[in-house]
Amino acid sequence: MTAADPRALPPYAQALKERIAYLPEAQVERVLSAYAVGAVAHAGQARQSGEPYITHPLAVAGILAELGLDAETLIAAILHDTLEDTALTREELTAQFGETVTALVDGVTKLDKMQFSSRQEADAESFRKMLLAMARDLRVILIKLADRLHNMRTLSAKDAASRRRIARETLEIYAPIAQRLGMNKFKAELQDLGFRALYPDRYRVLSERIRLALGNRREAMAKIEAALTTRLAEEQIPARVVGRIKSPWSIYTKMRNEHKSFAQLMDVYGFRVVVDSAMRCYMALGVVHALYKPVDRRFKDFIAIPKANGYQSLHTVLLGPFGAPIEVQIRTEEMDQVAERGVAAHWAYKSDSGPANSAQARAREWLAALADSQARTPSAAEFIENVKIDLFPDEVYLFTPRGDILALPRNATALDFAYAVHTDVGDHAVAARVDKKLVPLRTRLESGQMVEIITAPSAVPNPVWLEFVVTGKARTAIRQHLKHLQHEDAVDFGHRMLDRALAAQGSSLDAIPPAVLDRFLREAKLHRLEELLAEIALGNRMPDAVAGQLLAARGGKDHPAAKATLAQEKIRITGAERGVLSFANCCHPLPGDEIIGYLSPGKGIVVHRLECPNVAELRKSPERCVPIEWDRHVQGDYKAELRVEVINRPGVLATVAAAIADADSNIENVEYVERDAAAATLIFTMEVKSRKHLADVIRRVRRTGVVSGAYRHPL
Repeated sequence: MTAADPRALPPYAQALKERIAYLPEAQVERVLSAYAVGAVAHAGQARQSGEPYITHPLAVAGILAELGLDAETLIAAILHDTLEDTALTREELTAQFGETVTALVDGVTKLDKMQFSSRQEADAESFRKMLLAMARDLRVILIKLADRLHNMRTLSAKDAASRRRIARETLEIYAPIAQRLGMNKFKAELQDLGFRALYPDRYRVLSERIRLALGNRREAMAKIEAALTTRLAEEQIPARVVGRIKSPWSIYTKMRNEHKSFAQLMDVYGFRVVVDSAMRCYMALGVVHALYKPVDRRFKDFIAIPKANGYQSLHTVLLGPFGAPIEVQIRTEEMDQVAERGVAAHWAYKSDSGPANSAQARAREWLAALADSQARTPSAAEFIENVKIDLFPDEVYLFTPRGDILALPRNATALDFAYAVHTDVGDHAVAARVDKKLVPLRTRLESGQMVEIITAPSAVPNPVWLEFVVTGKARTAIRQHLKHLQHEDAVDFGHRMLDRALAAQGSSLDAIPPAVLDRFLREAKLHRLEELLAEIALGNRMPDAVAGQLLAARGGKDHPAAKATLAQEKIRITGAERGVLSFANCCHPLPGDEIIGYLSPGKGIVVHRLECPNVAELRKSPERCVPIEWDRHVQGDYKAELRVEVINRPGVLATVAAAIADADSNIENVEYVERDAAAATLIFTMEVKSRKHLADVIRRVRRTGVVSGAYRHPL
């Protein structure tokens, strides 16, 4: 008897055979032969529920068959646990079913090894691998989502702790991925099952309240549905009208996030109108607006401007006959399929060059952008931070001057838009025009705006930009540029420090033979001299120690005359080396102060005033102390603190603040440290350009007539 013989098939395999009847006969035979191989491989294995293990992969294949997926995906689903849990080898799998099936099984096997306790604590490297597996072949994640869905349907066999862990992982990782791929039907069931397992009491209470609320309004729903159906028929628009019911999870999250009551959320009637063409969608919109008055500013056209996951529909809100709003979605049958199934809709596995539905095309764009982002993001945790932003979008839709549409997350700024257009546009952005009005780059954007970015060849990314951009692409590009600058500064600084350390021992970097230097770098597990120099500047290696090791490795002695004056010179700083330098909060050094540097591991050089009380302690580690001084040309603003003693009367704070502002200083913070009826002492934290600038601020403050004393703090 063959595997295809119905008499040889148990009921669960026969059910799969019936579900895959849409495939050609030869493909059905291939899928059933995969069942035969899987049944033998998993023989003797059982699930925790007691059922034969093979029932699980067959159920996963059945879920995918409901989506009409191709034979290779179904075969991979049936065999997805064989490489990990059975004696079947990769070579045997390839010989019987081909390299594509093996690659899919291998991809799913790697995903199965991952466990996430939460979105925040996701194993970053594993999550990165999962997204890249998706990028190589979308079918890998479709199998994984179907696998997760069946596991959630049979979760009751697990112990309570496992149920909670798997449910949280489902709600925080897999349901959002299903949503991002446009698979709303999968997303809704994953959320429902996850909510039920994670918060059973809340789920039960909400489900019961929804059931009671629907019972009370069944008559009203029927009347509205009949009115819509009748009016559409009168206008000769063939349409299917169905009522929509909010899920317990969506109500729960809105109650929690939007602070709305159950009554507020349930006091809405929802309907979907499905017609046969995009043109009829707009005709149907006119009909429903004529039947019930539309609510101002509640119309959204996702047909002309699809969502980032390919979703298309018209959304409108009407004032209904029962005093409650009516939410209506209008779409075609094809749009309805894409809305429910996303990337899996109308599946015939397509190459990149072939046609694809809008969800598939947009998923590929998203995954291609992810692959590009991960190539430029060395840190897995940083990559995941960027992905999380993309996984939970609440989009705004914006227009370029040429009429192209870009979708960005809510709260995106003009600078995010610039980076979405192109990294080079973002890197050189200076301002933007929103609807032809000039605005700063930090301006938040709203749907429907037309945005034009103004660039300048000399402009470069600013560290402050990281405080207001929200997209992963912008954040990655800015960090990459700043890291490059930091690396250049670190290499230059490290070079000067090592030269100085070698000069103190009568040598120089040029006197170290290349072979000795290469051997030292190999032993230190460094690829290039630049890496060693950066390590020195960032405080991870001591310049004196490195100099000693290099000279010991070289052997021989330098002539005393070779001792350079470099050893006595101080290293000059401009203040622009912000990737390498930081300024101590205990003494707030300013350009013009006598200063000393202290090498702090990972931080680089921390700059202190020479008169800082902490310097005595720092000098106990002389190998970490770096002789530095300010360059003649210093850049930037520096934090300073001013202690001001004032007569305590109304308006005194405003008077002092005005004097500081008149001296071109920006106040960051004001704090009262002492206060009584007659007098008060305040500490102003401000930005100044130099010691001289601070002296000018102090003079102006003293001239106000309300001040009894003004001093630099700490003294």
